[in-house]
Amino acid sequence: MDYHRLARTSVHRWWRTVLGTLFILVGGLFLAVFAYAAVTLTVRLGARADLAVAFLSVAALLPLTLLAARWIQRRPAGTLSSVTGRLRWRFLLTLLPVALVAVVVLLAGGLGLASLTGVEDTGLTDEPAGWGPFALSMGLLLLVVPAQAAAEEYLTRGWLLQAVGAWFRRPWVPIAFQALVFAAAHGWGTPWGFADLFVFGAVTGWLTVRTGGLEAAIALHVMNNLLATGVAAAYDQLTITETAADMPWQMFAVDLLVLPAYAWVVLRLAASGHVARRAQHGEGAQGLGAGDGLVVLGLDGQGHLDRLPDPGGLGHVGRLGRGGDGLLELDRQPQRADHHDR
Repeated sequence: MDYHRLARTSVHRWWRTVLGTLFILVGGLFLAVFAYAAVTLTVRLGARADLAVAFLSVAALLPLTLLAARWIQRRPAGTLSSVTGRLRWRFLLTLLPVALVAVVVLLAGGLGLASLTGVEDTGLTDEPAGWGPFALSMGLLLLVVPAQAAAEEYLTRGWLLQAVGAWFRRPWVPIAFQALVFAAAHGWGTPWGFADLFVFGAVTGWLTVRTGGLEAAIALHVMNNLLATGVAAAYDQLTITETAADMPWQMFAVDLLVLPAYAWVVLRLAASGHVARRAQHGEGAQGLGAGDGLVVLGLDGQGHLDRLPDPGGLGHVGRLGRGGDGLLELDRQPQRADHHDR
């Protein structure tokens, strides 16, 4: 089963998705108010306080999204991470340097093209912030940006992609829908900024389906936000009034080349690393939440993904996972076997 279909379990109902979305949004609003009060009353960060609150408010959506999948949709929260039921850290760490190079090329190319096309105020001619303020800003950014970027990915490329994907066998409508929501959530700045956010969401959504997980999207999003805010911090320009929605056409033009190149490298690395693209029959039971009596990942009679109990002698006991726990693994049926390991 493809990544975008993982929410279509045997207990899938349309109202679970609606209720889960409301749970995430209302819970996020409550935590945002709490975070603002906590940061502004207890931490003296000056102008950085608003930025910290904004990032923490978004980061709070990450645990809420995982809880919505587990409590409301009644499926393992790890199925938001990947088809294996967990975040594949080795793959993520492999992609971080690739994402770093991609973002450096984007920033350098965009700023270079802006200079060539007569843009005078690129922000790089301002007075540097100094090592002290820069170090304080970067320390703050390293704490909040990875969680903020990951939260956006779990909400859009994870929750929304799978919510819509439960109704569509092919991924194109879910990919387009979550990309549109992702762009709209950043507000309206320039047409180029909105278009770039939509393309970013579409490419990372496609990569999520093709690689079977959020790792490629998280890596690129984290590096993009860290480097962009890091450059702003170097010139004391950290602010929440300007976002990616305000991107000029020069950045968008370069990004149209960078994003496909990043996608190509990611797919090559996924293929060479034999990264699982689809959830297999009987595969990954432990990673998808085995241990509470439901120990087999499989398809029920209606074609829905579910964790199945011991069907009474239809399978054999094997050893799965590093822990060596004895888990039931269903024998594959030859006519239904598939080998989509990449």
